[in-house]
Amino acid sequence: MNLNIDKLKGHIPEFVIIQIPETAIKFNITTNLRLAHFLAQCSHESGGFKATQENLNYSVAGLKNTFPKYFPGLIAEGYARNPEKIASKVYGGRMGNGDEASKEGYKFRGRGYIQLTGKQNYINFAKFIGEDTVTNPDLVATKYPLASAAFFFNSNKLWTICDEGANNSVVTSLTKRINGGVIGLLDRIKHFNDFNALLK
Repeated sequence: MNLNIDKLKGHIPEFVIIQIPETAIKFNITTNLRLAHFLAQCSHESGGFKATQENLNYSVAGLKNTFPKYFPGLIAEGYARNPEKIASKVYGGRMGNGDEASKEGYKFRGRGYIQLTGKQNYINFAKFIGEDTVTNPDLVATKYPLASAAFFFNSNKLWTICDEGANNSVVTSLTKRINGGVIGLLDRIKHFNDFNALLK
């Protein structure tokens, strides 16, 4: 595996670079092309590797826009600016989480550079990584932000999309699989072109 990790120095935070070698080995990041696609998506999703957990501090308007089916009518007013209540409602009863009252939706909210979300995903990640991220979910944000993102790529077979090449249509395909749409596509393409040029 001949990854040009040294070329990333000064372009992304050192603590991200330190995580790359082990993450690459565990999660099949076998080419510089895969690494460029992966880092581009992580960088966009985390605001330049700054955010390691989901920001759920929504206003009433934000809740109605982002989660309209969960907050019809006046319901949003009882949840606005309360991340624990919001996550417990929106993620309750799905992705392996208990119901809203269990608060597992909040406990297993999105963490890592590409938000690992839901109890079932935390269980799957814990089995793979060999550390109990179910009892201590904050490990995903503090110790495994890059590894959890690579786990997402690996589990969803995204490397095969990465292998299709270094063009905008590949970035678009990846973005749809990660985001469910094409939010931030131009920024993701820019990041990819930057990383691809660096890593060549």
